[in-house]
Amino acid sequence: MKPLKILNLYAGIGGNRKLWQNVEVTAIENNPKIAKLYQENFMNDKVIITDAHSFLLEHFKEYDFIWSSPPCQSHSRTNYFLKAKNVYRFPSMKLYEEIIFLQHFATSFWVVENVQPYYEPLIAAKKIGRHLFWSNFRIDAIEQPKDDVGTMMPKYGNKACKKPLTERNAVNAELGLHILQSALGTVPQMPLGTLFDGFGSKKYA
Repeated sequence: MKPLKILNLYAGIGGNRKLWQNVEVTAIENNPKIAKLYQENFMNDKVIITDAHSFLLEHFKEYDFIWSSPPCQSHSRTNYFLKAKNVYRFPSMKLYEEIIFLQHFATSFWVVENVQPYYEPLIAAKKIGRHLFWSNFRIDAIEQPKDDVGTMMPKYGNKACKKPLTERNAVNAELGLHILQSALGTVPQMPLGTLFDGFGSKKYA
């Protein structure tokens, strides 16, 4: 069976990619030190140190599956803590730029992942644990993996804060596999289709 060509944007250390099989992955990461860690973990993947946002625009037609995890800091609920320190920042609209772009122009499977934000999402998404997902295929809900590294949810303990930032930002491998399997088991609605069933909600499913 021919390997699936995957574009893994904002790849980090590759938590989402760990359990993928029979794939040909191009990983985009702009931090050389993190890119080196990724390459050490996945020696057969092609790692490119560049801006993921620009790379998506220039190369989106070349892949069977696109995963994008734009930086979450400006969307995270930690912004409430920064407010107490009189620190403010705009939420980055690159997240929604990519979602809208992929909705209208991608003919491959695609998914954009981010955290549950401090505001009501501007585009409805699928919520799984601490994550929101936007995609052009159905994603069935699963219970958040208990070793989801970045979670701060009390029910899973508060050990995440002691983890290195690279690990806290990583998507759990089981969740990454679930998303890919969801794509491979579903015919995508392209280029613009219904993202998820029951998306009348302004918030998330």
